[in-house]
Amino acid sequence: MSECTHDCSSCSQKCGEAHGPEIARPHEGSHIKKVIAVVSGKGGVGKSLVTSLMAVNAQRRGFKAAVLDADITGPSIPKVFGINGRAQATENALFPCKSKGGVSVMSLNLLTDNETDPVIWRGPVIAGAVTQFWTDVIWGDVDYMFVDMPPGTGDVPLTVFQQLPIEGIIVVTSPQELVSMIVAKALNMAKLMRIPVLGIVENMSYVKCPDCGKQIKVFGESHIDEIAAENGIEVLGKIPMIPEIAALCDAGNIEDVAQEYIPAADSIFEE
Repeated sequence: MSECTHDCSSCSQKCGEAHGPEIARPHEGSHIKKVIAVVSGKGGVGKSLVTSLMAVNAQRRGFKAAVLDADITGPSIPKVFGINGRAQATENALFPCKSKGGVSVMSLNLLTDNETDPVIWRGPVIAGAVTQFWTDVIWGDVDYMFVDMPPGTGDVPLTVFQQLPIEGIIVVTSPQELVSMIVAKALNMAKLMRIPVLGIVENMSYVKCPDCGKQIKVFGESHIDEIAAENGIEVLGKIPMIPEIAALCDAGNIEDVAQEYIPAADSIFEE
């Protein structure tokens, strides 16, 4: 048998039907309508920020939103939502914590004694923890769940794409030149896994001069529009570098971000 390319459309083996992983069932107390993963080919571009803003946007529109923090070794979702307590549990299940605005959150930081405790686990163990956040947590009624993914295309993204019913992905990027290659990796993985790309968000897009209002392109000219056009995907938003956003995240008040920085998000919520 030739080496597997994960592209089942051109394969006659039908191994996926016989041996492929099945979608994991959520807890019987969970009723989740749509699951959207937020991804990037590299770290530090703002996946957690975009994940959080999407959940806040959904909640403001009257939907019930949730965030599954799949970035096990670098969880930051509880911090930006100002959640400091620990998740409650029974013998058979876990319960997510709620933000001030009603967003349900589950993260490893809600299970450790201290949020600064390091997670020194191998890939399969980390991937297993993410699956348990889906199967062992009683999420209740959720309209939109956003999965904050770790960077890259390793164990956790593969596990999420195979075992969670992902409706689509949002790709997060930044304006640097090397972005086209990084975005391509995320898009190609989505294509191989047959998962739709809902759109792309550019973070750290520019800085606005406080005196004249001019947009200063700190990382050079953006290529997001060309990349989106080449791949036939939508630009959902361009988030500037604004000290107020950073301050609100640091203070755990992301739900107080007033301006709509992902204006095309309605195209996702309307589907």
